[in-house]
Amino acid sequence: MTTQRPWDDPGNPVLAAMTGLAAELADPLRLTALQLLAAEGPHTLSQLADALAVSPSRLGNHLGRLRAAGLVSVERSGRHAVYRVGRPQLPPLLEALAAYAHAAGAAPGVRAPGPADIAHTCYDHLAGRLGVAVLRLLVDRGALGQPDGAGDELALGGDLSALAELGVEPARLDAGRLDAGRRKAATACLDRSHRVPHLGGALGAAVLSSLLAQELVATRPGSRELTITARGRERLPVLVPGFRPVP
Repeated sequence: MTTQRPWDDPGNPVLAAMTGLAAELADPLRLTALQLLAAEGPHTLSQLADALAVSPSRLGNHLGRLRAAGLVSVERSGRHAVYRVGRPQLPPLLEALAAYAHAAGAAPGVRAPGPADIAHTCYDHLAGRLGVAVLRLLVDRGALGQPDGAGDELALGGDLSALAELGVEPARLDAGRLDAGRRKAATACLDRSHRVPHLGGALGAAVLSSLLAQELVATRPGSRELTITARGRERLPVLVPGFRPVP
């Protein structure tokens, strides 16, 4: 008669994989490095270090752990080592973790979200909770492809009606690309506050310009914070069903 192993048997391969993953994600630097790679695609060590504001030597140790765990892969490109997510299951898993964190609310002692977390600019495009909700809307409605860690550029989909509803005229899209010169049409940009991507690139700038022109949001002098106007409080939850402005 075979004795059944206990639930917490460390030799169980599925349990070992789950606890090993949890251990790697428990470090904020390793978690953020994975989130950047999952949202924005491959980075060199120096690009990741610059984005995370840490030394390459410190980051290199963490990337070594992630590589040993199979969570990142690395390949040489000239003199540079280029890192990317090691498994296709990671991007949706990291997005699900971020969604859980938002639903669960802030832990005791953690700063509560402020007005800038609702909407602000990131360079010339929309960020914060509104920016994240806009990208989710465009992906869900088929206007853009889902970020998958393969690169930061997002493919344009076959249904552009959600863009038209946001005030971005689909006629500006030519053969699947926005008329943006050398700039990428649509990119995934990891949102610093919410840890999931918002929309960047020329299309991200066009969406922000449209919301400003419609007076749904307004800039604040000397600040990246965007104010949701009275008109925006009424219209944005209709245009972007995943967004709810704070009263």
